[in-house]
Order: sequence, then C-alpha cells, then structure tokens
Amino acid sequence: MNTNCGTFTSKSGHSSLPPVSSNPYNRLMPHERDRKSLLAVNLGLGINIVLSAVKTIFGVLGHSPALLAEGINSTSDVAYYIVASIFVRMANKPADTEHPYGHRQLESIASLTVGAFVVATAVAVFWDAVDKIWDLADGKVTSLGSHPFALWVALGTVAIKIFLFYYVRRLGRETRNPVVDALAFDHRNDIFSAAAASIGIFFGQRGLPWLDPLAGALVALLILRTGVYILRESSVELMDAVPSREIAEQVATQLHGVDGVIQLEEIQSHRFGPHVVVNLTIGIDGFLTVTEGDAIATHVEKLICETLPNVLRVHIHYHPADKAHADMSIDEILDEGRKHLSPYQPEYYD
Repeated sequence: MNTNCGTFTSKSGHSSLPPVSSNPYNRLMPHERDRKSLLAVNLGLGINIVLSAVKTIFGVLGHSPALLAEGINSTSDVAYYIVASIFVRMANKPADTEHPYGHRQLESIASLTVGAFVVATAVAVFWDAVDKIWDLADGKVTSLGSHPFALWVALGTVAIKIFLFYYVRRLGRETRNPVVDALAFDHRNDIFSAAAASIGIFFGQRGLPWLDPLAGALVALLILRTGVYILRESSVELMDAVPSREIAEQVATQLHGVDGVIQLEEIQSHRFGPHVVVNLTIGIDGFLTVTEGDAIATHVEKLICETLPNVLRVHIHYHPADKAHADMSIDEILDEGRKHLSPYQPEYYD
C-alpha cells in the first residue's frame, strides 16, 4: 500500500491525494508554510540591505575594520538571501509526474547554497582582518582608532539581529523549512559577530587599536563556524539521512497492541526535504482476506501519519506472519530494512 498522510480512502492498495494530516507537526497548510517561509526570507533581505549599506559606509568613514567586516558580512547576506528567495519560490511548485513528492528538496539545496556563501564570506573577512593586523604590527598604520558612531552602529546591529533571530527561529519551527532554519542560525551568528565588533571598537577607541582588527578576525571565525554547521546539516538532508532508530522505536510503540498487527518485520525511512517517507513491513493473520488485510494496513498508515512528526507518505507491505520474525528487536528490524535497500544482497533476489 502507498498512502499520502491525511488521506486514507483505499482502493486497490492505493490512496488519494493530497496529504493533509492531523499530526500537529504537519498541521500547517502548504500555502501558509510557503507564506511564512517567504516572510522570513524577505524580512531578512530587506533589513540586511539597510544594514550592509550603513555598516559599510560607517566602517569606511569611521576607520573601523571590525564594522567594515560586518558590512561585508551583511552584503554577502543580501546575495544569498536573493538566492534563497529564488529557491524557496521554486520549491513551492506543486508535484508533477517527474517529481511526485514535489520540489521540497530544493529547500535543502538552497540551505547548502547559503552555507557555501557563509563560508566564502568568512574566509574573505578573516583575510582582510589579518592583513590589517599585519599592517599595524609592521608600522604601516599607526592608529586604527574608530569614530564613536561606529560603536553605536554595531550595538544597533546587535539589537536588530536579536529580534530577527528569535522571530525567524519561531518561523523555522513552524515551517520546518531548512532554509529558514539556516537563516535563523545566520542571524544568531550576526549577534555574536556584531557583539565582538562592538567590543573591538570600544577598546580600539581607548588606545588598544589592535583589538579592532582582532575582533574582525573573530567575526570571521564565528561566521565560518555557522557556515560549516549549515553545510553539514544540509548535506545530511540531501543524503537522505534520518534518525532511523528513533523512528523505528516510535513506530514499534505505536503499533504495539494494534488489532490485526501480529509483528513488525521491517522499517525503512528517508528524508524528502523537511519531510520523512516511511516504509513498513508488517505480519498479519494469513487467513484474513485481502480486504481485511487492506483495512489493517490503512489503519496503520493513519496511525503513523497522525503520531509521527513530519511524515509525508507511508508505504505498507503486509504478508502472513512468520515465526522466524517473531519477537525481533529494534536493531534486527532495522537490519532487515538495510538488507533490502542494499543492491549487494543477492539472497534477497533469489
């Protein structure tokens, strides 16, 4: 059986479209999810355009490498926010014959793009800061003391980014969109980097000019850390990695005591963008009719869709219960699933 979560009218082992689940994790309607995702992108884009201009101008006029580094960071933010906006809009396209699950995987690709931009920005900012420190140590620059207004710009950035981080993080939790999550992490990174810049500017104005470019280098390291995290998380999603044991334990718990289900034999699962697709093999009474078996499978599908977070689709295979699969542990169930997924297990094709 093949069921999209939320629709459970079975006919010849298949069910109708589209998925709308009563699971609280899946309750946000697609158009509302798309609207909130675009809100997070557009809000960040607009504010970063303003911040990039203000910080770059005041960084140059105020002779502050740390604030200039912040301006470069915000300018790169503008670039990848535009890219993220394009990908989010493309991901909103409905499913078609070539993409039956939809285009949500583009969200993970967009998140990967954001991470690449962040890492590139970190390298550029770090190199510039080190160059400033070298010039100061070599005597090419005698003073890097910045103008007082540079400090106020940096502190204002901290306040704005605190608001954006908490707001966008809430949108990320509601939408479960990896792009929105990546942008929230970037806002958090901006909080720490702007705070580091503020400290550097403050002490630079008080006779410790080397602290200003040093703060710029610290900004770069914080940016790099966030970029690597975003890249890692995006890669995990694109590689279809899932917490298989966690899902297996949740499924086993939900199916315990369900009428008609004698045993759970196999579990496979994979990501699709923000969603999870689950494949199950269950054992039932071999003397039941096909119609009765279909009813049990439909009930299991509905139960999984309503209780497991963010499930897009459930595939059920059922057959007569086998004593060889009785009382299997979670690890054994997962091993069965992995064996069937591997092309190098000839015994499963005999």
